[in-house]
Amino acid sequence: MRPQPYHRGVDPTTQAFLAAVLGAVVAGGAVLAWHISDRQQSTARVPEEPIIPPEVATVLSVLRSSAVIVDDTDTVVKASAPAYSLGLVRGTQLVSAELDKLVHEVRRDGQIRETELLMNRPSAPARHVTARVAPLGSRLVLALVEDRTRERRVEAVRRDFVANVSHELKTPVGAIRLLSDAVIDAADDPEAVQRFAGRMHTESERLTRLVQQIIELSRLQGDDPLDEPMAVDVDDILKRVVDENLTDANANDITLVRDGDEGLVLLGSREQVAVAVGNLVANAVAYSPDGSTVVVSAKAGESTVDLSVTDRGIGIPATEIDRIFERFYRVDPARHRSTGGTGLGLSIVKHVAASHGGDVRVWSVEGQGSTFTLTLPRKVPAMEAQP
Repeated sequence: MRPQPYHRGVDPTTQAFLAAVLGAVVAGGAVLAWHISDRQQSTARVPEEPIIPPEVATVLSVLRSSAVIVDDTDTVVKASAPAYSLGLVRGTQLVSAELDKLVHEVRRDGQIRETELLMNRPSAPARHVTARVAPLGSRLVLALVEDRTRERRVEAVRRDFVANVSHELKTPVGAIRLLSDAVIDAADDPEAVQRFAGRMHTESERLTRLVQQIIELSRLQGDDPLDEPMAVDVDDILKRVVDENLTDANANDITLVRDGDEGLVLLGSREQVAVAVGNLVANAVAYSPDGSTVVVSAKAGESTVDLSVTDRGIGIPATEIDRIFERFYRVDPARHRSTGGTGLGLSIVKHVAASHGGDVRVWSVEGQGSTFTLTLPRKVPAMEAQP
């Protein structure tokens, strides 16, 4: 018996089913192959450059400057912490229109640019900043911003200080020159020569005092903390200050009284504290009426010492109390020539307080007198320090 062909052994229904299965397998394989190919192509697509190179991100994290990186869609993709503190960035956008314009210009031609900007901020003082903007690759722009507000303020103070010093020096120098001419012209009049010579001596003393205070103020200008505070005997300081001002006080029948706690020791600079308290006592003597009393006292706090000088002088108007610590400022300009004041004494007191980490306060009523209190760190004895 002759065998039948294989296809004749499979019925038509089975053949159709097998053909459908084979078609499904082929179609599924094609779809799978397309997905694999697409994934491989996607994986192979490497950007021309990373959004932010790792090295740049590392540098920005340690910069003290305010740094901002902007992409080609004007979106801030990276900003340092100082940039947010300075208010350069809000969300993902630059706040300053001037800085944004600079970024556009750098992106357009690739040239590095530098400029100075004044940043106005709501409910805050304006900031003077310098900006340096440079391209960072083909898609990114880097802006480095430095806050120069403090430097500008110091520069302005320095200019004012030099101008004020020049003005103040003109007065005694000019007076000495005029008096010397008067002495020459009155060479045949011994009484006139003696009178003019006495005034020259007064003006020269004033000039010396002004120069000394300018030098002292220059040393204290930075308000830097003391490197090595030393133990300072408060009793010795107050005794020294009273002795130095006793002659001027006696000349005006003013009594200097030492009051308060004794045996106190503070931490600081002996010379600076003596200069500060000496200026307070000298002012009290100069602006007190004849026959009055000036009280110099010390009072212990838990960790501080209050050094106070109280007078019964002309007092300070309430509208001027906030200004009395300014350099060369005088409450009564008409009296400074007779008192020999320079307008630097209280400014020195303020700087001494700052360098010691202390404070200076004033209570005053016009026509009744004033009390200046210098608060400085105290050296607490071992027995008091024990719980």
